[in-house]
Amino acid sequence: MVIKMATIKDIANKLGISVSTVSKGLNGANDISDALRQQVLETAVELGYTGKRTQKKKLNKLCVFIENMDFESLSDFGHDIVLGFKQAAFKEHFEVEIKPINYNFQINEKYDTFMLANAFSGALLLGFSLEDPWIEQISKTHFPTVLLDNFIEQNPHVGCIGTDSEEGIELAISHLISLGHEKIAFLDGSKGSMVSDERMIAYLDSMSRHHLPIDPNLAVYGYFVADAAKYHVPTFLDLGATAILCGNDLIASGVIAECKKCGFKVPEDISVVGFDDLPIAAYLEPALTTIKQNRIEIGKCGYYILHAMMQNIALSKNLLRPSLIVRNSTAIAKPRISKRHVDDKDSVRSINPSLYNRHLGHNKQD
Repeated sequence: MVIKMATIKDIANKLGISVSTVSKGLNGANDISDALRQQVLETAVELGYTGKRTQKKKLNKLCVFIENMDFESLSDFGHDIVLGFKQAAFKEHFEVEIKPINYNFQINEKYDTFMLANAFSGALLLGFSLEDPWIEQISKTHFPTVLLDNFIEQNPHVGCIGTDSEEGIELAISHLISLGHEKIAFLDGSKGSMVSDERMIAYLDSMSRHHLPIDPNLAVYGYFVADAAKYHVPTFLDLGATAILCGNDLIASGVIAECKKCGFKVPEDISVVGFDDLPIAAYLEPALTTIKQNRIEIGKCGYYILHAMMQNIALSKNLLRPSLIVRNSTAIAKPRISKRHVDDKDSVRSINPSLYNRHLGHNKQD
């Protein structure tokens, strides 16, 4: 069966306007109204029109949409991802546009019509949450799209790129266990984030696998910023934690500072492990032991996945392997006694009871 591709004439017939007016709408001419241009674009998307512009090599364009992620400085998490993506795309003669956006932009612009209006062949999305307005639209898109650390089911045009959180957390826990740590706290990233939940599950599973006791008040959600540490580190210390594993390096930098503020030396009194291996990790005092994500490779793989989908090869989750970088923030465990019982309102049991209960049920079955 041969599928007939939609044409400009099909759009014109559906809207009851001329082919030339449709052409103006698709090409951004300024002598038709914004309302009519939007109607042309929405109808083009509805009919599955792609257009010759996106097929011409000299006009092959990709977009990197960025929300809630710093990327302009060498020290920013998103910098190397963008660089790796651009490096891979350049070899294939693709032009890459970087487009920082926010929640309001997503409310006012529809994903597919924006892609079509700007002749983008595909897009990489960084820093998005599953609660963002575009996510529902992307679940139905026909434009090749890759999401970092987010996954959309049952759409062959959308893929996911990231680092294997399960393997990364296991590397960190195993390292701490080798140093004699048993009471290991985990300060995760933001609630409602897919990668936060994946790392929380990985932490709970790894602790269970090594037959270590799990105190839900030592497994808490925070935010992916250093400031999150001051709300939870005092509790971890009161509960007798000898090591603190962090959802990223920024959190870890705050944890080190808060431990010092509370009169604890790192790593003599308490060990700290990060996740990401940002440039700051090597320059913290002490230098941070962390799980490395190769962000250049993440960016390149983002392009490779996107390019494959543009060739009608449907890909799903694609995870890179992490590695353990041992520096000076971890040492042999110094056993400590819990001072008091504390119920943390941000614990996994409070914030994500379904995830916590599923974990308990799974381990009972085992």
